[in-house]
Amino acid sequence: MAMLANPLPRLTDDPAGAALGLVLPSGGLVGPADEPWCWCADEPAGPRDWARLAPARRTAGLHPVLLGGVRDLGQWDLAPGEVSYPGDHDAEDVLAEFWEAYAEVELGYGGEEWPGLAEAPDSGADPDRVAAEVAGAATGAGPLRGARMALVPARRSADIPAALGWRGALSHENDVARLCAVLRSWEDRFGIRVVGLTYDQLLVSVAAPPEDREEALVLAAEHFAFCPDAIATTLQEHAESLVGARSWTFRWD
Repeated sequence: MAMLANPLPRLTDDPAGAALGLVLPSGGLVGPADEPWCWCADEPAGPRDWARLAPARRTAGLHPVLLGGVRDLGQWDLAPGEVSYPGDHDAEDVLAEFWEAYAEVELGYGGEEWPGLAEAPDSGADPDRVAAEVAGAATGAGPLRGARMALVPARRSADIPAALGWRGALSHENDVARLCAVLRSWEDRFGIRVVGLTYDQLLVSVAAPPEDREEALVLAAEHFAFCPDAIATTLQEHAESLVGARSWTFRWD
């Protein structure tokens, strides 16, 4: 696998990001000086900050994400050197493995009843526009209220947790790159973007949510395999909540 060039060290002597075609607010680098994990703003994000920093993906290969929650970033135990590459994993294999491990015990379904992957909807909105809207709303309420904007060097938005070495799903999966393989699949099928992370939560925007209950039920099985704690009621009720939903939130207890 070819290594992805990390442009963040250039911000050491150019904190405003002019050399990368950026206009950054006050902030700093997180991680080793020669290979930082991300740039993070000093102040909480406003509702329009995601849209302002979104061009960094095209100009510098830096993907925007909100980082927030009750714990300071220094307490997150980020460990990007301990994860594999998302592209080395197959999303359906990952999900089917988790389904077989948990579905019979927690939902009453046997492993042989894994329904496979949900089909992609026929149409959807612009993923980056939806991400900006979801991010803007997230800065005003909920677990990401007061979160700070960050820029992460990654091949695609779905890879952000792996690029950071995020450990929020450690109770479910030791290698977050396997979960990122699923996020890649959702990015391809549903136009998701990784919008925000807290110490133990993940928020994604959804540009092309399922359009009917039948497809949503297959997707609900994927959600359960990805994060069993996401199913607070029944698989059927969770499916109903996914029809037309522009964001999904996952938390691993």
